[in-house]
Amino acid sequence: MKIDSASIEAGGGGAAAATIDIPALIDSHPVSAFQKWILLLVGCAVVMDGFDVQAMGFVAPAIVQAWGIEKAALGPVFGAGLLGMLVGSLVLSVCADRIGRRPVLLGATVFFALCMLATAFAHTLDQLLAMRFITGIGLGGIMANASALASEYSPQRRRVTLMMWVSCGFTGGAVLGGLISAVLIPWGGWQSVFVFGGVMPLLIAALMWRYMPESMQFLVLRGRKLDRVQQWLGRIAPGVPAGPGTRYVVHEAKQDGAPVVELFRAGRGPATLLLWGINFMNLLNLFFLANWLPTIAAGAGYSASTAVLVGTLLQVGGVVGTVAMGPLIDRVGFYRVLVPVFAVAAVAIAVIGQPALPLLLLLAVVAVSGFCVVGAQPALIALASGVYPTTVRATGMGWSLGIGRAGSIVGPVLAGWLIGLHWTNSALFFAAAVPALLSCAMVLCMGRLKFTGATARQASSGATK
Repeated sequence: MKIDSASIEAGGGGAAAATIDIPALIDSHPVSAFQKWILLLVGCAVVMDGFDVQAMGFVAPAIVQAWGIEKAALGPVFGAGLLGMLVGSLVLSVCADRIGRRPVLLGATVFFALCMLATAFAHTLDQLLAMRFITGIGLGGIMANASALASEYSPQRRRVTLMMWVSCGFTGGAVLGGLISAVLIPWGGWQSVFVFGGVMPLLIAALMWRYMPESMQFLVLRGRKLDRVQQWLGRIAPGVPAGPGTRYVVHEAKQDGAPVVELFRAGRGPATLLLWGINFMNLLNLFFLANWLPTIAAGAGYSASTAVLVGTLLQVGGVVGTVAMGPLIDRVGFYRVLVPVFAVAAVAIAVIGQPALPLLLLLAVVAVSGFCVVGAQPALIALASGVYPTTVRATGMGWSLGIGRAGSIVGPVLAGWLIGLHWTNSALFFAAAVPALLSCAMVLCMGRLKFTGATARQASSGATK
């Protein structure tokens, strides 16, 4: 007998005990105010993640002027932040699958907030470099854990949309940060940007500590705090027959092995390697475009304001792409959307470098590139969440992002090297189109894979329908 995904079965002494299928219950109910509040909280953390990751870009000109240094001297500082994020993604995602999403997300938020505040007191390049690396470790723990919580509190029918909208906060934070920094720096100097970037996450962390729950699936698999699970279920589906004798079901087995090793078990090995490859190639392209487009546009003879507009359109296109792709993927599946998206990205990127390109056409292909490359990155995070079960979901998502962030370091450095070899813009952007083509091919391969295990079968069937 089914009552809103909860079955009633006989308990001891003739009493009735409920068995509640948590994922089925979430799927069978509208998104509650409680779930929306969770998504808002983790989304705010992602917004500040995007703000703080881009903080050095906002303050770099002011630091160059205040310290009387060359622009090139800040290159290692930018790289240190990205390297720290890589380390944080790999390490903190494993911790989250051991001790929970909530404590790691809270701890990472407080940690990077305090590091941002400390960075405001840096007086030398060495201090700045060290603080950006340490801050990056905390920032690396945000996206995977926020996305994992968003996934585990979202119904299947809207999961990709909601996850991608949460992830969109990263790009929104970067755009918002530029506007806020433009106001703060003339008023309080470059240090004020780091103070703002430290205070706001502390306020968000206080709200998360007070109101944000742990993943119910995680707690059930670990056998912890089932009374809290009962309380949170009541806020999602009031009237559900849950009580002290209730048995909760998540259709997964507890796994005690090393989380990273589990990424290659139960038939997930090929999908894991492909996810790593796609993230690496896409973030290589994303950071190449984000870092070099304004400079290349200025070098091609466009004004400084036009060069800034070119870089901004890339991010605006990414926001539009993220918002548009989520509902479409929920309807037709990942692979039917991402394969053509990466194919279009390759063409658009190649066109950017063509000589004597009219300005309007340049702006259009840059926006299309942002739509496809920047907009697809949250979709890759959502795709990873469906490949892995609850016990290794944060690890799978964190390692996909971590490997991808190696690409974010390689992309700008490789582009700088090729520019130093006097490659033409045409040759440079033709080369940049290759990673997009490789991403297209790897997504196509993922679509043809057959996973094993309940979660993998669900992800495969839902994505390829």
